Amino acid sequence: MSTDAIVLLKDDHQTILKTFKDFQEAGPKAYKRKGDLVDRMISLLTVHTYLENEVMYPQVRELLPELEDDVLESYEEHHVADLLVMELVGMKPEAERFDAKTTVLIENVTHHIEEEEQEWFPKVREGLSRTQLQDIGAQMIEARKKAPTSPAQPSALKKTVDAVIK
Repeated sequence: MSTDAIVLLKDDHQTILKTFKDFQEAGPKAYKRKGDLVDRMISLLTVHTYLENEVMYPQVRELLPELEDDVLESYEEHHVADLLVMELVGMKPEAERFDAKTTVLIENVTHHIEEEEQEWFPKVREGLSRTQLQDIGAQMIEARKKAPTSPAQPSALKKTVDAVIK
């Protein structure tokens, strides 16, 4: 298994995008399936954004200050996704706006993933050494062990509060 930070994040992206696709392909009345898929999305996104916010972004910000604006935009995109996730946690799949809210989450996160993979990751790969990316990846693997899987967990709530007040 690679410890390259970008490879690890891209692997997460593929898992998240697969879950989005499964949701989009579920039938209109597949409430149980859609509820399960949204629960999975919430867990995947909570862990993923934690790793990026707590490990990847701070490291890149320190090592590649010229990418500061990209990092700040990414924090804000995560904040928007966090708000949608918090709203979805309390919704039933049969709710009138459940599908619409999930679709907006999918669109926002898909845009974020495309931007990261097409624009941001190449800049990071160019600016950091292979060893640096492997070190960041190793830190992410460690952080994953304690990463929140629910937005209601204290470390996830802290991330949301930090996004509002910073």
